[in-house]
Amino acid sequence: MARKKRDEAAIDAAAAELMRYPRAAVAVDLVVFTIIDADLKVLLIRRGEPPFEGAWALPGGFVRVGPSHREQGEALDDAARRELNEETGLPPGSVYLEQLYTFGESERDPRARVISIAYYALVRPTLAPLVRAGGDAQHAGWCSISEAKSRSLAFDHAKILDTALSRIRGKIDYSNIAFELVPDTFSIPELRAVHEVIKGTSYDPGNFRRRFKRMLTDGIIAPAPGKRITGTKPAKVYRFQGR
Repeated sequence: MARKKRDEAAIDAAAAELMRYPRAAVAVDLVVFTIIDADLKVLLIRRGEPPFEGAWALPGGFVRVGPSHREQGEALDDAARRELNEETGLPPGSVYLEQLYTFGESERDPRARVISIAYYALVRPTLAPLVRAGGDAQHAGWCSISEAKSRSLAFDHAKILDTALSRIRGKIDYSNIAFELVPDTFSIPELRAVHEVIKGTSYDPGNFRRRFKRMLTDGIIAPAPGKRITGTKPAKVYRFQGR
């Protein structure tokens, strides 16, 4: 018991010493993507408070911490999941979320020294209409990537958006993230369209079909009941085994 009290006193003393130094705030920013009508879109909010009041920005917020070093608050991933739920209204666990990069340039936020941990999220098209504004946002809406890049986004959010775009374009051909942007069941053309929208280039249908068959053989995807009515011939549908 005596040793425990000595350890706690030593920690308290070290914490008091640490508090003498200026501290940076930590935030999480979210780049939320979906595909609507064969168009890659990102979720933007119109800020309702200074700084950049009235400007468009990525959703996000500050990591919550406790009042003392003994109550250190939430983990980064927990903060990102909370902000995603608060800023979109989507059910917890319904959206793919992955840490992207750390942005810590000085003066990126006029209020104070703020370090932001950015995440990207992928929302299935069936969930996209359910998104609503939350937090300090006046409005939230899906914006085409080309339109978003033409706007003067708040903070360094244009840089964060570019980084997220590079990440998903780099991962689409070697990971399973494409399955996060199709409905629960999908046809071969629908999955190919996701790849084409993200990469901004066309895929040869025959080559993609062969790749699709390898995914079937490897057990990544499986046939699903029903068919999709596309054009004159109903198309078979499949599901992602990892969902």
